[in-house]
Amino acid sequence: MPIKNRFSEMLPEITAWRRDLHENPEILFETHRTAGIVAEKLEAFGCDEVVTGLGRTGVVGVIKGKATNSGKVIGLRADMDALPIHEATGLDYASKTPGAMHACGHDGHTAMLLGAAQYLAETRNFDGTAVVIFQPAEEGGGGGREMCNDGLMERFGIEEVYGMHNWPGQPLGSFAIRPGPFFAAADLIDIEVRGKGGHAAKPHECVDPTVIASHIVLALQTIVSRNADPTKQLVVSITSFETDSTAYNVIPSVVRMKGTVRTLDLEVQDMAEDRLKELAVGTAAAFGGEATVKYKRNYPVMINSEEQTDFAAEVAKRVTGQCEMAPLVMGGEDFSFMLNERPGAYILVGNGDTAAVHHPEYNFDDDAIPTGCSWWAEIVENRMPI
Repeated sequence: MPIKNRFSEMLPEITAWRRDLHENPEILFETHRTAGIVAEKLEAFGCDEVVTGLGRTGVVGVIKGKATNSGKVIGLRADMDALPIHEATGLDYASKTPGAMHACGHDGHTAMLLGAAQYLAETRNFDGTAVVIFQPAEEGGGGGREMCNDGLMERFGIEEVYGMHNWPGQPLGSFAIRPGPFFAAADLIDIEVRGKGGHAAKPHECVDPTVIASHIVLALQTIVSRNADPTKQLVVSITSFETDSTAYNVIPSVVRMKGTVRTLDLEVQDMAEDRLKELAVGTAAAFGGEATVKYKRNYPVMINSEEQTDFAAEVAKRVTGQCEMAPLVMGGEDFSFMLNERPGAYILVGNGDTAAVHHPEYNFDDDAIPTGCSWWAEIVENRMPI
């Protein structure tokens, strides 16, 4: 069951869709143009129902098979949003929006699912209902959570849900997947350190929050090295460090830091949150300052269901002849919210030897399109056969 000929025929058209989306990136929930294009195409394909505005700017298309006697409903999800990155590819179709770029391949995901939707609406060679889901705000906004909160699963009767992401460094068009925990929980931390500012020539009259905050940054790394079970995964990263002064000769009064905590295990996540708060507050107090910590549990661990993962891997093998075991990923993925509501699976499709995602020189490889489209279509046709 190789790559479908129809998608090879459609490749120039789907590539044109993808490059148009790439040229016009939109961030978080501001995917108004993208959502409009998706809805317009789904209507043109002849979907039985097209719903907009779910999860603020999400789009859903319903495609009924030649028969619906099975009563099965399968959801297929793609993300639509871009990143706040200035593109450095030099492509003819590079972003026309300063400070915004499809640096994670969501343009490719959207185009591939549109291609699969067109094919499924043309052929309808399945017994059941396919629901194609186009989601905004994967990159930090929790668009998956918002669509679920708007009743996505209940409204359309979705029983299983499947997702896909391109993967640089993995051979072009190949597949990889793993059951169980796959992508990490990604929690957000904000730490404010307060001291007593003053003249840089008189540090003895100050309580320097920069020194305190620097000790906190180092102390937080002991959560991984001295508190966590070394056989389990944990990453603590401080990614932003700002004082309330830009002068050469002023010791600031406040330092603000941001960062993330990434885990694959609830027990480790609980421990990391507790220790982070204790270390920040305790270290600040030891130096005569104060610290407050805001800890937000953002994206949960993304967990692939065993049965659906086995099925998704078998479909991948039918399309390309192979499917490898994917590595654990400490990045977050808000498809986790959908997998928390319904069983399903998330698979990686190779993007070849390209720059990494979230890099200003990244680009989705259009030659992966027929493979990705075929996997989507085969998921539906094999899970709900006539």
